This record gives sequence, C-alpha cells and structure tokens, in this order.
Amino acid sequence: MGFWWRPLGVLASVLLVALFLWAGWGWVAALGFLAGIQAFEMLRRLWQEFRLSRWLESPDEVDPPDATGTWGDIFYRLQKLQRRQRVSRSELSNALEQFEHATMAVPDGMVILNGNEQIDWCNPASRKYMGLDCERDRGQFVRYLLRQAHFLDFLDAADYSRRLVCKSPVNRELTLSLQLVPFGEGKKLLVARDITDLERVDTMRRDFIANVSHELRTPLTVVGGFVETLADTPDLAASESRRYFDLMLDHTRRMQRLLDDLLTLSRLESTDHTLKDELVNIAELAHALKSEAESLSHGRHRVSLQLDSSAWLKGNLQEIRSALGNLVSNAVRYTPDGGEINLNWRERDGEGVFSVTDTGEGIAAEHLPRMTERFYRVDRSRSRDTGGTGLGLAIVKHVLTRHSARLDIQSIPGKGSTFSAVFPAQRLLNAPPSATVIPFPAQEKAAG
Repeated sequence: MGFWWRPLGVLASVLLVALFLWAGWGWVAALGFLAGIQAFEMLRRLWQEFRLSRWLESPDEVDPPDATGTWGDIFYRLQKLQRRQRVSRSELSNALEQFEHATMAVPDGMVILNGNEQIDWCNPASRKYMGLDCERDRGQFVRYLLRQAHFLDFLDAADYSRRLVCKSPVNRELTLSLQLVPFGEGKKLLVARDITDLERVDTMRRDFIANVSHELRTPLTVVGGFVETLADTPDLAASESRRYFDLMLDHTRRMQRLLDDLLTLSRLESTDHTLKDELVNIAELAHALKSEAESLSHGRHRVSLQLDSSAWLKGNLQEIRSALGNLVSNAVRYTPDGGEINLNWRERDGEGVFSVTDTGEGIAAEHLPRMTERFYRVDRSRSRDTGGTGLGLAIVKHVLTRHSARLDIQSIPGKGSTFSAVFPAQRLLNAPPSATVIPFPAQEKAAG
C-alpha cells in the first residue's frame, strides 16, 4: 500500500474538484478540467521519461533527476540501485584484479582455452615455459602455436587424468609437466609445471643406485670367486691361500670404506643432524694431517706444511677433519711416486683458506664442475686402483656447505692441482687464552 496511497490520493482530489466544477459550472467545465489535468500529466510524464533516458545513457556524467511524488520515488530507488551496482562492480573489479595478480604470481604456466581450443588468456609464466604471450596470442589456436606431435596427441586424447612430460619448446633445458583441467562450458585450463629439478633428482637417484650397485658388485664378485676357489681347492698351497686372503681383505675394506662414506653423507644430509660449533685449532689439525699424509705415502712423496696464519676456526672438529683429510688423502692417492704435496693454511681477503697442492697429473677443465658429484671419476680404472670410493669430494662439499664455506679447485693438466677449502670471515677467530687443545691420534702416534 506504500506505493498506491499517493496516486490514489491525487486521483481522489482531482475527481473531487471535477465534481465541484460539474455542480457549479456544468459538465463542460468538469470535462475541461479533467482534460487539462490529463494533458499536464502526459507532458510531465514525457519530461520525466526524457530525463530518465538521458540519465540512464550516461549515469556517470549526468546528475540523477530530482523530482517529487511518484517519479521522485522512482528516481531515488534507481539511484540507490545504481549505488549498490557500483559497489558490487567495484568489489568484483577488486576480486578480478586480485585474481589476476595471483595468477601472475603463480610459478606454473596457465592457459585458458575456449571450446575451439583458442587462447582466451594466459599468465606470464606461460611465456617462459611455452613461448605464449597473452596480448599477442589471444584468440589464436593453440595447435598452431604448439605443434609438437606429442602435444597434439595429448590434446586429442582429452584425458584429464593424464600428464604429459616433455621438453619446453622455448628452452630445451626445461622439463615440463602438462595437464588439462576442464572448467566452465567447454573451456579447458592448460597447466605447465617446471619439473626440471624433480627430473634431475630422479636421474641422480637412479645413477646413485646404479653406481652403488656397480661399486659393490666388483668386490663382492672378487670375494665370492675367491671363496668358491678356496672351497673347491682344500689343498691349496699356503702362499696361494695367503694371497687370496689378502685380496679378499683388500676388497672387504674397500666395501667398508664405501659404506662408511655413504653413512657419512647420509648423516651430513640429514635435517636432524644440526651443526655443533666448537673451537678448531687449524694449525694443530694441519700438523696431524701432514703426519697422516706421510703415513699414507710410505715415503713415496715429499710432504710439506706451511702455516701463514694463526687463526682458529669455529665449526665442527670431526666434520672439518673429515673434509680436509679427504683432500689430503686424495692428493696422496693421485700423485705419482716422487711427487710433492704441500699443505697450507693462510688468510686471503679476510677468508681462511686451507689448500692442498700436489704435483699429480692434473685435471682437465671440463671435469672440474663435476668433481664433487657422487661417484664421478675422471679415470674410473685408476680411481678404483687407488682405493677411492668416489664419495670423498662429495663429503667435502657437504661439510663445507654446512660451514658456509666453499671448495675451490684449480688444476693444470700435467702439472698438478690445488684443492682449497675457503672459510668465510665469520668462521675465523683468534685463539682464546683458555682454549682447550684437543689431541689428534696422528700426533700422539708421531710423538710416540
């Protein structure tokens, strides 16, 4: 009833006036009055409709009409509805903007395809992975832009549970996982995810298993063969038996070293294995490593030590000893008889540098970036003859990484190599007066 009371009230007033005119001046005056009122209302209605039409055509530029009565109510309600629409439109615009920002930040490539497999939209990551540009390629058929046969087969299959693993068409070093996701009416979302690191890790896992199997198979085959020989030949001469037992012992120790190194790597990579810092007297450790080098060398090399710094290190003694010990033992293994091995501790540009220099055969430049990979060998047969496990430099890298340090390798084929453990300045410190000197077994043996 809220709407009708005003027009009904006006109508009642007009009829009442018409009745008074009819009673006083006759029906002609009454009809004339009603005709005038009707004409006025028609002209007023046309005027208000014109104002309404002009406002609706440009609601943001033209002020809303101001009127009284029923038209005033209509204009008021339309203006109120317009304000709600503006608020709703603003909220939708903000939500869309946030969505666009979110999709722009998504690391995966995302492409929206319509029912005809035309590109409606794509995010910046799709340019990096698939070479697509939202402004340039909007409306283009994705089949014309990505023409690889395996991708076209993937589109034709329309198997939304399947993923396609392929190389990026714009960067062959990237491995992508593509997936189609249906949404809306006939639309599809093509998602491209970079799985290069996952593929690399999986490849490393397969290589690691293959390498460990290969490294263990050889000594196990040798030991098994000797055991069978001894079992089938009970009357074997003592000298021959001793040779077999010595060879079996060598291969057994080789497997033991391999397992020890694998356990060391596993411990270093464990997230539960936190680094426990202590004071490490590098000068004293260097003397111990020199004694170990001389013991491993058996007089076949000239081993020297040069201490140009008295700085100590803050770190884990056992891990640092293991890392530097691997550098020293490698130098002894791969330096020919009569060669020289030099151990040096110094400070350079505020960093602590422990270097092991040898006069061995050296390493070609193409091998240097891969020297810290597990089981990577420049010469497999020679490495196996020296008794190395192929894990020493991998252990060195992990230990140094845990100490925010790095391994620097300099080598000249035919002249020798220098392996340097470079510790950051924050790891260096002067020896405190109350520092406890931890004895090393090699030093005690040398002293004895």
